[in-house]
Amino acid sequence: MDQCGAPIRVHLDTDFGGDPDDACALAMLLGWPGVEIGGITTSLDRLGLRAAYAIHLLNIVGRGHIPVAAGAALSMTTLAPADPVIRDERHWPLDTLARPSPPGAAVDLLMTSIDAGATVVSIGPYTNLAQLEVIRTGTLTRASVVLMGGWVDPPGRDLPAWGPEMDFNVQSDTRAAEIVTASAGELTLATLSATFGATLRAVDLPRLRASGPMGALLASQSQAFGLDDGMAKLGRSHAGLPDDLVNVQWDPVTCAVAVGWSGVTIEVMRLAPTTRGGVLRFERDERGRPVRVVTVVNGESFRQVWIAAIEAAQH
Repeated sequence: MDQCGAPIRVHLDTDFGGDPDDACALAMLLGWPGVEIGGITTSLDRLGLRAAYAIHLLNIVGRGHIPVAAGAALSMTTLAPADPVIRDERHWPLDTLARPSPPGAAVDLLMTSIDAGATVVSIGPYTNLAQLEVIRTGTLTRASVVLMGGWVDPPGRDLPAWGPEMDFNVQSDTRAAEIVTASAGELTLATLSATFGATLRAVDLPRLRASGPMGALLASQSQAFGLDDGMAKLGRSHAGLPDDLVNVQWDPVTCAVAVGWSGVTIEVMRLAPTTRGGVLRFERDERGRPVRVVTVVNGESFRQVWIAAIEAAQH
């Protein structure tokens, strides 16, 4: 609830179906106190399979009434598709049927959510949001937008030395990133560097499995992803990450920021996008626009609140 006791309305835009942190983010929002999800749109969803996976998760907890629309099929920058994880029973049922949407359905759903006062939180490439602004210019100016992504400062010395080229949500569609960050009303970036502070650890998996059928699915997906991507090795190689690292919770912590979680430090900076060698980053510039930038995450606090929300969503 907000300070007036009204529900906090959010619209989730996601590249659901790849890294399981998208599913963890949606699951967390379903159980977060006082949050109402107005709609879900999927980005880079050429087949409608990402939308199908989101619907599957909603149905597990009886929330299938939440509208879902498959969105943009291609990056506006490269025209390249990005298909989700498919045919892997560790992640999703093999018999999941695609759920494509009519052209423009995602833009319409985003518009409906913004008209209803929802905060738009994008945890995938920003293609759907950019298409909305191109088709219905001025819409994003009325919206509060929270983005997972945006590279401003490098990670700390005890973290992986990832540069802006690792910022997938931005780099997979830099044209969309430029449009959205220029057009959004109130803009918040949950930066790549800061969100390293939120992690899923192997020690958390038993509690996640025990929380209910949705939690068990998330635990299975996350464990499989962590093994395939060598997350434990990454954790052991960097003092700022846990040795039993399963995944970084990029997307869940971004959603927590969108609904007002207090366990982050946010600084207002004037930023301007800069592209070098085809890689987009954000630099401090007194002529740039004001942006709320997440700089620090209380990781231990977040480990508790996000699992508690998933438990609440299943009871």
